Amino acid sequence: MASNKILVVDDDQAIKMLVHRFLTKQEYQVESAEDGKTALVLFKEFQPDLVVLDINLPDTNGFDLCQEMQSYNDVLVLMLSSLCDEAAKVLAFQLGADGYLTKPFSLVELNALMRAILKRQRLPSNKKLDQLVFGDLVINNTTREVKFKNKIVSLTNIQFNLLFCMANKPSYVWKRSELCNQVFNSENDSWFGNEKVCDVHISQIRKKIKNCGCDFEYIKTIYKVGYKFEIPVKDDLIQE
Repeated sequence: MASNKILVVDDDQAIKMLVHRFLTKQEYQVESAEDGKTALVLFKEFQPDLVVLDINLPDTNGFDLCQEMQSYNDVLVLMLSSLCDEAAKVLAFQLGADGYLTKPFSLVELNALMRAILKRQRLPSNKKLDQLVFGDLVINNTTREVKFKNKIVSLTNIQFNLLFCMANKPSYVWKRSELCNQVFNSENDSWFGNEKVCDVHISQIRKKIKNCGCDFEYIKTIYKVGYKFEIPVKDDLIQE
């Protein structure tokens, strides 16, 4: 466990420093932040194995930050909060958290829970699947082909990446910025911070699938947020 990298995010300076010092003494590699913006920068640079994440932050909340971090990779997340109600815990786990610790807590308890989480093996992710099947829609990442009822849906490279990214996490609501960060290089001129480019590509994907005879809208628009990939009710299984 000594080599594990931990990112501590808490706006309470005293708690942040106390946890940072304690985990450093346990020989973890530790970085810390007290707001969401700093945390996200450190997350990308440090690439932690586990994030100890407070729910209440000055510029965002832990729920949203947990989702944003996990849009980049399947990082382990331990949520910290003064909220002990069941609804907050359920929401945390629904959004991908691996543990939930209520304040106040002991450092021994924190370390024990962290070790238990780090020992776990995640279930295989859909991201590793070479082929996703949703009824008549087949998305093959090996051949980079999309077919609807065996008809080729001719997508550009970017359009394929967008579709495959969303299809890997059915029902997950993607912010436009998340999709762009997943599909485009952050320094790519075709992205360059303009989220509208995502809308253009999504529109083309929908049109091309529809032109192959599909009357179900797999990509749903979530008002003022972004998009999600939806599976027809009768086709609720993803197959390899």
